[in-house]
Amino acid sequence: MARFRDGHLVKGTTSNFAPGKPSFHVTTADRRMVEVKLADLKAVFFVKELAGNPQYREVKSFEQMAYGQRIACRFSDGEVLLGFTQGYDAKRPGFFLIPADPKSNNERIYVVNGTNVQINLFR
Repeated sequence: MARFRDGHLVKGTTSNFAPGKPSFHVTTADRRMVEVKLADLKAVFFVKELAGNPQYREVKSFEQMAYGQRIACRFSDGEVLLGFTQGYDAKRPGFFLIPADPKSNNERIYVVNGTNVQINLFR
């Protein structure tokens, strides 16, 4: 699922996402192929189920032990992601985050670095 900085999203699957590439394609449920430019995105969510559970509220704590650096991402739209990363570097286009909540519908998230996100690392 590709979530754009302007708030809209494109749900579907991708087979050609790569962090270093400027764009990739999402195939939607109705089989449309949509080109997505990384520069337009807030994040790419790799989910367990596209429908998810809108009523579920993720646990926002680091109670679960995981491998990697603890990280919090606060987006300009108010959304906060808590998780673990092994590859945060402010100079790179983005990084992968594993959610702190093991019950999250998100398996991993590629967060696009930029002015729309504030990063806090925890030791």
